[in-house]
Amino acid sequence: MDPLDAHKSFRARRKLLGTIAGGVSAAALLGVHAPAVAQTRPEANTPEELFTPARLRSYKNRRSSSWDRTGGNADWVTVEPGQTAALLDVSGAGVVTHLWFTINSPDPMHLKNLVLRAWWDGESAPSVEAPIGDFFGLGLGEYFVYQSALLAVAPIKALNAYFTMPFASAARITVTNEGKAATRSLYFAIDYVTLPNLPEGLGRFHAQYRQAAPCKGWTNDWTNNGSPGINERKNLNGADNYVFLEAAGRGHFLGVTQAVEQNQNGWFGEGDDMIFIDGDAMPTINGTGTEDYYNGAWDFGGQAFGYQHNGAPYIVDPERIGGRYCLYRWHIESPIAFEKSIRVTIEHGHANHRSDNFYSTAYWYQTEPHAPFPPLPGAADRVPKIYAVGGGAAPALVPQS
Repeated sequence: MDPLDAHKSFRARRKLLGTIAGGVSAAALLGVHAPAVAQTRPEANTPEELFTPARLRSYKNRRSSSWDRTGGNADWVTVEPGQTAALLDVSGAGVVTHLWFTINSPDPMHLKNLVLRAWWDGESAPSVEAPIGDFFGLGLGEYFVYQSALLAVAPIKALNAYFTMPFASAARITVTNEGKAATRSLYFAIDYVTLPNLPEGLGRFHAQYRQAAPCKGWTNDWTNNGSPGINERKNLNGADNYVFLEAAGRGHFLGVTQAVEQNQNGWFGEGDDMIFIDGDAMPTINGTGTEDYYNGAWDFGGQAFGYQHNGAPYIVDPERIGGRYCLYRWHIESPIAFEKSIRVTIEHGHANHRSDNFYSTAYWYQTEPHAPFPPLPGAADRVPKIYAVGGGAAPALVPQS
């Protein structure tokens, strides 16, 4: 080769090598295997929460409400005594995401007399059954305003629930008037989405009302919670505890709302929460006191409060006969899971020595079918009233009518 041609060829090869090296390493060109350099994607190590509000949705939003079908402004339904109003009745897969009610009724106990029920996927027994007030945390038949992560009551009588309620083939929600006066105006809105189908592994939403009015204390021979023989009493296995929930199947306990009306003087909440999971004979989870279960302390200091996960938003005349409390606790930070069964309980006083009135609604998710619910107490029995039960330096009382 001519020396001049050889020099030109070398320069051309060097130029080519420099051009390619901008995208490929020289080591690779020469056949030397260098360690691979990871290519960083723009969203690598970025929290998914950053994108959640912007993720595009593929469901269809729907609402069932009491809007006036004539186009007028009579946006309510009337529910006569003994009548049931169908609020939602749809087929297919979907998720109920929000319930809203406001009620105009001459019945002073309409929050106790109107019963909310819900069925999923054509089941014969409802998965939700509770007086409408108790379902929304108003367990004494009285309105008050509060906010939490899953329930809220807005001024002045706006009831809101934000539970996720999935269904695979059908959903039905009703309200029944078990009182003696007509509900003149029941306003409602049920927001839901429809889907082609549900993913696997979803439990169904459940809510169950219970009450003990009064709880049956083991003694009425005491003057205060520290009386001799009270604090020494032992209760290791939850015998005679008040029961929030007994469920069978696989699922998780989401939380509870509880109302209390005192029949006795002093602090009602010396009792511990005890939760039994999958047949455990002794409590799987054992608490240290009622105010502690509701994530407060020291009798709540008689002060009402309400946070996202816990609260006692309604406290009137605390620690005396006729004292009233409404409480809630959400376990959304770690729902209490069970594979076969769960029994959620709490003592009424230390080792169940007190006889106050308890009203509660438990909320949970589980596989179907669910265990039968206990019979719903009659409307008259659900109305809070004080009972003469003795104990607690109580004067002689005549039960209120």
